[in-house]
Amino acid sequence: MERVMTGYDVVIVGGGAAGLSAAVMLGRARRSVAVVDERRPRNRFAPHMHGLLSRDGMSPLELLEHGRRDATKYGVDLIEGTVTSIEKADGGFVVRGSQELSARRVVVATGLVDVLPEVAGVEALWGTGAVVCPYCDGWEVRDQPLGVIATSPASRNQAHLLRQWTNDLTVFGATEAGIPEVEIAVMRARGIAFAPPAIAIEGETGAVRISTATEQHAVARVFVGARPRPNADLLAALGCAMEDTPAGRFVSTDSSGETSVAGVWAIGNVADVKALVPIALGAGTYAATQINISLTEEEIAAITA
Repeated sequence: MERVMTGYDVVIVGGGAAGLSAAVMLGRARRSVAVVDERRPRNRFAPHMHGLLSRDGMSPLELLEHGRRDATKYGVDLIEGTVTSIEKADGGFVVRGSQELSARRVVVATGLVDVLPEVAGVEALWGTGAVVCPYCDGWEVRDQPLGVIATSPASRNQAHLLRQWTNDLTVFGATEAGIPEVEIAVMRARGIAFAPPAIAIEGETGAVRISTATEQHAVARVFVGARPRPNADLLAALGCAMEDTPAGRFVSTDSSGETSVAGVWAIGNVADVKALVPIALGAGTYAATQINISLTEEEIAAITA
């Protein structure tokens, strides 16, 4: 195992929008920073992203390429690899994996995994014909027939939101997903249609076919209530406090992203299921400012002790 460098101020695990945003700001603050990343972002399946000021329609992978260039401009080391453990050490942490690094502070920005329903074809169309976020993908299929594959009572929220983009919306398997009849009645009153559970989907964006046991429906895009699973094993092993949320169990942080373990931050989707790209970018920037302040205060304390 090669030791690349000792004495990084900050090691960031995960080079998505949140991690790279933090890296750029910390680099600009003249901190020594390494980013360790597998280059498998959650949104790698999507050809475009939307709602990001001045970058609307850009490929998410292109955004990250720009981010990597920005980070290296400020002296950030980019390391392609995997982190297997983070351990407390005197004065900070040891980050182990493809390479071994030491750091005074650690940022975990490892994102989450979308656990898809067991419907044939969903995985093949994920990020294109099958998506999760109305804000990210609703505009492109506005006023067209859309479908929702219900996976839990929370699919009610997804359907109500999508009604803003179309008046031709069908929810598949609402009762089976546990949506109460009283909620289904309200959805019907808003013009939402219902169908039996989906068993398969096929096609492409703009022309998706949803099959049930008895019929087939044609829609422009299908929205799926994927279950989020944060990539939080590193944080759990460190002893970071976790909390139950409506979206599942996530790491607990303060407003800047610092966890219950002093010196460890968790930002982006690993800590917040609602962190769309613009939110993740902001979370990375804010965390970086607070990390830099904490390092500065530590340096002041060392001098005045």
